[in-house]
Parts: sequence; C-alpha cells; structure tokens
Amino acid sequence: MSEETQENRTVGILAYGSLISDPRKEIEKACTGIIKDIVTPFHIEFARSSTGKGGGRGGAPTLVPVANGGAHVKGQVFVMDLSEAEATNVLYRREIGKVGEMERTYKRPERVTPKNVLVERLTNFGGLDVVLYTQIAATIDPLTAEHLADLAVASVPKADPGRDGISYLISAKESGIMTALSPSYEAEILRKTGCETLENALAKLESQPPSPPR
Repeated sequence: MSEETQENRTVGILAYGSLISDPRKEIEKACTGIIKDIVTPFHIEFARSSTGKGGGRGGAPTLVPVANGGAHVKGQVFVMDLSEAEATNVLYRREIGKVGEMERTYKRPERVTPKNVLVERLTNFGGLDVVLYTQIAATIDPLTAEHLADLAVASVPKADPGRDGISYLISAKESGIMTALSPSYEAEILRKTGCETLENALAKLESQPPSPPR
C-alpha cells in the first residue's frame, strides 16, 4: 500500500474502560468526533488488578479484553485527525501515563509479558479504516465477584483520589458498560460495606481512618 493511501486512512481509537471518561489531552486535542454505542468485538471483564500508571489505582480491578468469560460491552470510538502511527503513539502514551512525552513511542515487544501494553488494530470497524485498541493481560485469579469486591474495597485507602476500584466501577456503569460479573461484583461491594449504593460505599470507606502500619 502506498504511503499516500496510508495517510488517507480514517483512524479511530476504541474506548471500553476509563478511556471513555478520561482520554487525556493528546487524544482530546486530536479527536474530531466520537462514535458512540459501539459494541466491542471481543469480550471485556474487570480482570486486571492495576496499580495505575501516572497515578496509583491501589490494585483496583480494571477492564481488559479476556479470552474466557466477560461480555461484549458498549464502548465508543474517538475519530482521530492523526495517521495510524501517530494515533498508536498517542494511545500508548495515554495507557502508560506518559501523555505529552513525545519521545515515548510504541514499539511492539519481541517477547510479550503480563506487564506489556499492546496496541492492536481492527480494520473496517465502526465505519473507519483502522481502529486501535489496547490489549493488556488479565491478572486477577480467581476471577470472581467476591475477589473483585475485595480488591475494590482494599483499593480505596491506597489509590489516588478518584482512581480506586469503586470509583472505576461507578464510571463504567455511567458509561453503560455491563460485563458478565458487573451485577454480582457491585452486589458484593454493597454486601461487604453494608451500603445501598456504590456512592455510599465509597463515601463510607473514604471516611474511615487509615489502618495503622503493621
């Protein structure tokens, strides 16, 4: 394919998690439109325990593609005024918490580990020629609602403000994301905290004094 044809490709970035509500400045600046209510072509689940890049998540469960379980979820595509290579670098920097550090460019690792952030591509998706998305390994085992709730509750005193697991789940719900474990995951948080809503559970946990060091 010629360089000119490559440059004329329409390019998008698929968002299915925190990227929806928090794309960061590089994506926001280059975005010319948003295609909403796009269903992911792969299954998604709260399957990765994340400390977070550029801001701690305290081990909170986050959404990643999964080979088993999960569900197709409703996401959106950011239409980018960038080449595929530029959009790849922008997405990569966002995911590793290095937004604006232009020297940070994506290079696919020769050997993939659970720590790697991979940028994958879909063709002819959502009405665009190329749509990019991130592939990060699932790390939560066992992947059960009770374990997810334990991780989310434990993340509240450890995470940066607004980056804990309960805040992440609230944001996912507001974006219309529903995975196979979402209902039972939420129910377990409410059961463990004795609250009726996730917002109340978060406020209760935030108000508790930090545990003394052991």
